Amino acid sequence: MQNFKKYLLVSAFSLGLISCQNSDDNPVANNVTLEFNNTFKNTTIVLGGSASATATTNISAEGQVHHFSELKYVISNIRLIKADGNEVPYKINDLDQGATVIDQSKPETLRYILSNIPAGEYKRIKFGLGVKRDLNVLDQVRFPKFYATAGANDTQMMWEWGAGYRFTKIEGFYGTDNKQMSIHTGSTIKGSEGNFTQGVDAYRDITLDLPKNAIVDNKAPKITVKADFDKLLTGKINTIVLVTGTGSDGNATPNIHTANQMIKFVDNLGGNGSSDISGMFSVSGVEN
Repeated sequence: MQNFKKYLLVSAFSLGLISCQNSDDNPVANNVTLEFNNTFKNTTIVLGGSASATATTNISAEGQVHHFSELKYVISNIRLIKADGNEVPYKINDLDQGATVIDQSKPETLRYILSNIPAGEYKRIKFGLGVKRDLNVLDQVRFPKFYATAGANDTQMMWEWGAGYRFTKIEGFYGTDNKQMSIHTGSTIKGSEGNFTQGVDAYRDITLDLPKNAIVDNKAPKITVKADFDKLLTGKINTIVLVTGTGSDGNATPNIHTANQMIKFVDNLGGNGSSDISGMFSVSGVEN
């Protein structure tokens, strides 16, 4: 009888051990945190007004000094790529759950948590700078959360004419006399009301390799994405000189710069989709 009891105890212990091992060795899913670090080269950006003594300043390749008072952009259409090449999309057709507005003035927006990511090793990340064409509609009913966030008074990530969302919104100052700099990007429309068609498509798909695999298991990794706004004016595609004026070369304020001027900023920030698929973005670290 005693031997039988010992057998039962050993069996129960073995089953418990196997159960714990299976739980630890075969996790189902976990979170992945994306942390955005907005910089001028390697210096994290501090915002400030025209006379600010603490705002982070930058100098372009053409020698123009500039700093930002406002910095916002939209991230959506997020996909993680496993080491075997399989792609794991994250709520790519749901702006409420799979898109966010990164706002340098709100530290809580610089971290975006992807929940319930399948266990595995991930070598690459893809995401959209802006909103892809089929979702770029101001739809308060379908996506009320994102609509409210983008339309808030202190966010204002919508075009006034209702054509869709702004993808980036940069306010600031440039030159030694602190002239106003106001650069807004986003897809445009052309045609007349009731017969609008796509104008400039400012959405850009970003692809970034990770410096080491992000491992989703019983721990939740963090991926730090660096956005280097030095490339706003000194990009891989275009070197831009800011001009305030009413001519076709005026590009410092959105009520003046044309779509042709705007697309130069878009290509610098998000790449041109062919020779450059990373734009200003890179992955500076992975913590498992």
